[in-house]
Amino acid sequence: MSAMAYYRPASVVEAAKLAERDPEARILAGGQSLLPSMKLGLLAPSAFIDLGTVGELRGIRAERKSILIGAMTTHAAVAAAPEVSAAIPALAKLAAGIGDPQVRNRGTIGGSLANSDPAADYPAAVLALNATIRTNKRTLPADGFFKGLFETALAPGEIITAVEFPVPSRAAYVKFQQPASRFALVGVFVAQTSAGVRVAVTGAGACAFRVKALEDALSRRFAAQACDGISVSPDSLNTDIHASAEYRAHLIPVLARRALVCALA
Repeated sequence: MSAMAYYRPASVVEAAKLAERDPEARILAGGQSLLPSMKLGLLAPSAFIDLGTVGELRGIRAERKSILIGAMTTHAAVAAAPEVSAAIPALAKLAAGIGDPQVRNRGTIGGSLANSDPAADYPAAVLALNATIRTNKRTLPADGFFKGLFETALAPGEIITAVEFPVPSRAAYVKFQQPASRFALVGVFVAQTSAGVRVAVTGAGACAFRVKALEDALSRRFAAQACDGISVSPDSLNTDIHASAEYRAHLIPVLARRALVCALA
């Protein structure tokens, strides 16, 4: 392995300056995706900029109509937070189902979103709940944040600082998981929000996306039966050793129906 530098900034401002100084450096959040990528030879950063000691990036705060989660807050912390369980229980349940205990206690919400793994769980919640991603430079709406395979709207060196989730009327997340990794082969998050019904899917395409046909049907009738007869095209969906595009397309309305049952329970 080639030599690399390691930085432990004390603030977001310092981290941003380090990132601007070295474009080949990588931001280190939980490291649950970055380090495995290095082991596989897919990445060889010149330096790590470790956000682990930046206290301002951690924590969960309940606001009047939303939940604000710091980017370096771990999945385990989100799952255990009473503020999250009280306001958005579907989000707490989602966090509790990510990976294994090691991943949940090391992985962070900001790191997951910045990485935009096509099978990650949080992107579905961000899209369905119409969340806002805050960075050191601006705020970004959920729609348009996920651009493609491991690609987001973040500019080089831009750092996620927090995610704000509006509290929905009702919501639920259901996934069909790969049993070893617990990544979603397909995951569907359904939410009845102040902006209308939103249905977001992860695990099926290059990145998380919304399904208009399901949103329209559920806007007319927010009931499990409204998902019946809805079909999703397999065009552009993923095919791999775990599932075909056609199978993933079939799963989307099936899991949406299950999510509705949970949301209405």
